[in-house]
Amino acid sequence: MEPPQLPPLSTNRSFHYNAELQKMLAGKQLLMEELPFSVAEIQKHHEQGYLLYRKGINQERLSCTRCGTIDHSWFAEFPCSRCGKVEYYCSKCLMMGRVSECTPLVSWVGPEPGFNIVAEPLYWDGHLSEGQKVASRRVAEAVENSSELLVWAVAGAGKTEVLFAGIAKALSTGKRVCVATPRTDVVLELAPRFQKVFPSVKITALYGGSEDRHEYAQLTIATTHQLLRFYRAFDVMIVDEVDAFPYSIDETLQYAVQQSRKPRSSLIYLTATPNKQWQKECRLGKRDFVTIPARYHRHPLPVPQFVWSGNWEKKLSKGKLPPNIIKWVEARLTRGKQLLIFAPKITAMDKILTIFRQMHPLIESVHAEDPDRKEKVMRFRNKDTPILLTTTILERGVTIPNIDVAVIGSEDRIFTESALVQIAGRAGRSAEYPTGDVTFFHYGKTEAMLSARSQIVTMNKEGIKKGLIDV
Repeated sequence: MEPPQLPPLSTNRSFHYNAELQKMLAGKQLLMEELPFSVAEIQKHHEQGYLLYRKGINQERLSCTRCGTIDHSWFAEFPCSRCGKVEYYCSKCLMMGRVSECTPLVSWVGPEPGFNIVAEPLYWDGHLSEGQKVASRRVAEAVENSSELLVWAVAGAGKTEVLFAGIAKALSTGKRVCVATPRTDVVLELAPRFQKVFPSVKITALYGGSEDRHEYAQLTIATTHQLLRFYRAFDVMIVDEVDAFPYSIDETLQYAVQQSRKPRSSLIYLTATPNKQWQKECRLGKRDFVTIPARYHRHPLPVPQFVWSGNWEKKLSKGKLPPNIIKWVEARLTRGKQLLIFAPKITAMDKILTIFRQMHPLIESVHAEDPDRKEKVMRFRNKDTPILLTTTILERGVTIPNIDVAVIGSEDRIFTESALVQIAGRAGRSAEYPTGDVTFFHYGKTEAMLSARSQIVTMNKEGIKKGLIDV
């Protein structure tokens, strides 16, 4: 969707634009009511050519300008108090404020705010593996050439460190960078890591409820949902965990990524599990990509073991679990090994927790809506909790040095190939503890289980072939 022709910037030198308005709107698309300025001041900046108004709803094809949805089921009518007419509004992005037919989205088209450019912004004394070095060079080239690149790296390969050189190149040349991820947990983990290695660069962390919403920064770490507020903002767009829910299935979030980029910009995707279509495009040479098939510590990825556990749900309904699951857990509790165990549903997880607590009272469970989610994960990190039961919310973005991993009910539809590869990737991530047991307890093997194991085995073979894994 192309923006309308812009009015020429005013040559009236007596007009001084509001710097606060500039910083708040630069690279953004916001509603009038989101701006703490009078309508008169906003309109004056528009007349002078510093602001662009775009219609919130495209009436010709009934689409939302902010979130891009064209599905008519998301549009509803209401009597608008602003214009007095009955008109359409978009309910898909309603949580960010109502966009209707007479609602303008306001963007800044005047001079961009400047940054304090630092010639060498990166402070990091770490070392990259050979696989990471190759990927790091490719990322830096994509940044320099404003091109697109897929970084296909196994879980635990050190994708974040691979970005440092490319981001440093961008920041040192005045470019604006965004690292986007589908999940708030990952934003909260990445923001302090980037601030530590780029100490002189202003960084904002954006997620639902964050206080940085109106900050203007050269480096932004954000959930993909937050990108709906941006418009042609970033010279470098990096999308981490591109296979993760909800980004992988939500076209609105994919639209937000594209809309928040400048017309000439870099787009770098990171994932351990590209979808089947992307894998095919890589094989056929239709997508530019680089692989990191091995972890930085040069040990192979743990290959999941499939263990049949019968009709575990039927047993669970009677307050029991299959004996092989109980023995697996007891053996590790005896050795003092921490466990991360995944269950397909919260209801099942709650019942499993009751059984497990008979073995150890400090075992805990966590799920997406758990109000104590952050505290429970922290206790697990601190080794205060021997076993943490979880849903798929912890399949990625969490690194615990020395754990074994299990899935109870891996045949469930919630455990896709991507999810299972990520779950297996929780084990053996640290150089001190590079191995770990991964067990999928099941009531029948699925294609997702077989594909996940096949992908892990293939990456291990590629890593050995390239000399990145010690045999």
